[in-house]
Amino acid sequence: MAKSVNKVILLGNVGKDPEIRSTPGGAMVANLTLATSDRQKDAQGNWQDRTEWHNLVAFNRTAEIIRDYVKKGSKLYVEGKIQTRSWEDKDTHAKRYRTEIIINDLSLLSGRDEGSGGYTKSSSTSSSTASFDQRPPAGADDYGQSAEISDEDIPF
Repeated sequence: MAKSVNKVILLGNVGKDPEIRSTPGGAMVANLTLATSDRQKDAQGNWQDRTEWHNLVAFNRTAEIIRDYVKKGSKLYVEGKIQTRSWEDKDTHAKRYRTEIIINDLSLLSGRDEGSGGYTKSSSTSSSTASFDQRPPAGADDYGQSAEISDEDIPF
């Protein structure tokens, strides 16, 4: 069978607070929407913004991170795969479809004042690894900025 690729990369803003739930088996699931924008010129030469809404789904540890750090307006960088599910509507018995992005990697890009702490999570790795931004808050004294350095101090 020929190799194929199913990869999605999105950078956008969360449309509303994520919905968090647990499956009967205990796995945590986060559902959220992400808005991306594209700018194009119309027939008259005026710029028009077009917003596309994406349905995102995250599981387990990534869902916990979304629960703890993501809210409406948060800026996210997401890598994942596209998936379409189908089901029969209980009332009309019509077949329904929903296209979703299953999140594999997530980076929170909003500042601390916007509700995130600079957290990065990669769920494609074998272990749950995460890194926190450990830089001092803005305005803190930085030795590198306060020390005087002359040309003689540079080794090259």
